[in-house]
Amino acid sequence: MNKAIYGAAAAALALAFPAIAQAQPLPPAVVAVVDTDRIAAQCTVCAAAQQQLQAQLAQLQQRATQLGQPLQTEEQALTTAVGALRGAQPDAALTTRIQTFQTNQQNAQREVATRQEQLQRNAAFVRQQIGQRVAPAIQQVMQQRGATVAIDRGATLAINPSVDITDAVLAVVNQNTAAINVNAPPPAQPPAQPQQQRPQGR
Repeated sequence: MNKAIYGAAAAALALAFPAIAQAQPLPPAVVAVVDTDRIAAQCTVCAAAQQQLQAQLAQLQQRATQLGQPLQTEEQALTTAVGALRGAQPDAALTTRIQTFQTNQQNAQREVATRQEQLQRNAAFVRQQIGQRVAPAIQQVMQQRGATVAIDRGATLAINPSVDITDAVLAVVNQNTAAINVNAPPPAQPPAQPQQQRPQGR
């Protein structure tokens, strides 16, 4: 029995040994560090896109103020009118006025929320396009410098400036002068569910 066990173990080692022998040690890693946040802020077309996003934010804030000021004035007037009733029910005219205010308030909130969602999609779309330009630029500079690993500057505590390739990557990114689109496409709509045909009655 022991001979059989030893024989099986020896056979298993003989099968495993070639695989172990073929495994080659990894070469020493050559690390490069990239400050992607700085690239996203400083590349020419990236900075232009960020300015356009800031303009969209300013327009949103202006529109929110434009909608909110008359609503605030009307709310104060309605609060005064309802308080003057001293618990009595408002007449038809005041009731209609309150209902109109509530409708306008809901419409304003809906409009601002829609614009906020669009702005968030635009910002995400810009980040996506920047990433699509930065990633191949990093690969290109890594090959030129002989690096095997790239780490984001934000994930490091301290580095030797000699391993920072941010300036080189930024220069490659700036070679692409095509403008970044700051208007995200509308979200994809879910496919319509086919309507089931009802069996015809006899």
